[in-house]
Amino acid sequence: MAHPWLSATASDLGRGIAAGKIDPVDLTETYLEAAESHDFSQRIFTHVTRDRALSEAKAAKSRADAGLRNSLLDGVPVSWKDLVDTAGIETVSGSDLLKGRVPTQDGECLQHATRAGLVCMGKTHMSELAFSGLGYNPVTQTPPCVNNHAAVPGGSSSGAAASVAFNLSAAAIGSDTGGSVRIPAAWNDLVGLKTTSGLVSLKGAVPLAASFDTIGPLCRSVEDSAHLLSALSGSAQVPDLNGANLSGRHFALCKTSVLEDLDDGIATGFQDAIDRLAARGARITEIDIPFLPELLALSPVVFTVEAYAQWKTELEANPEAMFPEILERFRGGLKFSGVDYVRAQKRMMQLRQDYLTHVAGYDAVLLPSSPILPPDLERLKNESAYYQHANLMALRNTRVGNLLGLCGLTLPTGTPSVGLMAMGTPFGERKLLRVGAALEAALND
Repeated sequence: MAHPWLSATASDLGRGIAAGKIDPVDLTETYLEAAESHDFSQRIFTHVTRDRALSEAKAAKSRADAGLRNSLLDGVPVSWKDLVDTAGIETVSGSDLLKGRVPTQDGECLQHATRAGLVCMGKTHMSELAFSGLGYNPVTQTPPCVNNHAAVPGGSSSGAAASVAFNLSAAAIGSDTGGSVRIPAAWNDLVGLKTTSGLVSLKGAVPLAASFDTIGPLCRSVEDSAHLLSALSGSAQVPDLNGANLSGRHFALCKTSVLEDLDDGIATGFQDAIDRLAARGARITEIDIPFLPELLALSPVVFTVEAYAQWKTELEANPEAMFPEILERFRGGLKFSGVDYVRAQKRMMQLRQDYLTHVAGYDAVLLPSSPILPPDLERLKNESAYYQHANLMALRNTRVGNLLGLCGLTLPTGTPSVGLMAMGTPFGERKLLRVGAALEAALND
């Protein structure tokens, strides 16, 4: 029987340490043993950093014994996506293009987290250079989805989600450029927070498209997200979730584009979640956002041009090292001119302002986190058209938030691999997390 620590929230583990009921070294040993012995370990972790984890756990124990803990999560083991630099550990962003790249210092967000006392227990696999929402990576490894081992887990933070879903880490840190935290969180029944661009430092994180890249947590509760956000951003302030409830809350249910072509399981699970929220007092108003199709049509320009500009030299010098589907997606940036890119950027900024005006007065905008259920791995391997369609569909709903520069939170609905996403406003994480705690409580009731 698995140890109960392995399925506990990070916050509950932190409270156990604070109360003297959990020894951080014993906790870390328990997670390390689980990670190293699991059947899917090699598919989830690029490295299990045993020596570092135990050293940090011993330091956390000393602080706990002295009553000098650095945060609620001081002593809690967390995994890190393989694009956050980890001193002395190869960090290659899931790509052979960066093989042998060993940074000499931690990324800034990892430095912040280490100062908060989080224990770095390992690095996790991901989609190549973070440029896929599926999590399939034939160059390195593809983790399984917790609800269907024959399916992909979502990406690009694939191993991050799997490490928590399979109870091999108390929480995980991923990144989100077009949905890479929220898709794998949704498909693996986790909470995932997409932060506002600029809130968490990207220094020491391998880029994809820097103006859209964000760092955020995948975890078991909204409370965990709040504490992890504080740690990642180097802030001593943790969003206040006490007493959060749905009383007086007014939500917009977005109908335009994001409810089209839903898999049957997604449509049923999402509607059930909306019905339960309404039954528990949430006021939900259906709205159209007429300019969403135009916004979504900008994504091939703004994402691929920036991504190709970032990686052109490396990938064209060694194209055979890349998964062809990812290579061709990068090369899609060649289809557009500088004029196309500037015009698309300008229009995107205009639509961001239009959106904020359109949804003013709502506490959050609700939509399905993904329109599709996790695709079959073997079909992705063998059917290019299936791969391309699945990748675009997986990213469709989440990338709305990236294009609009919002923060976003995906919550499990109780239906396997069906997430409910709440979109907030830029730098509105504190309010969004409080709203998310109320939604979470209602969905779990």
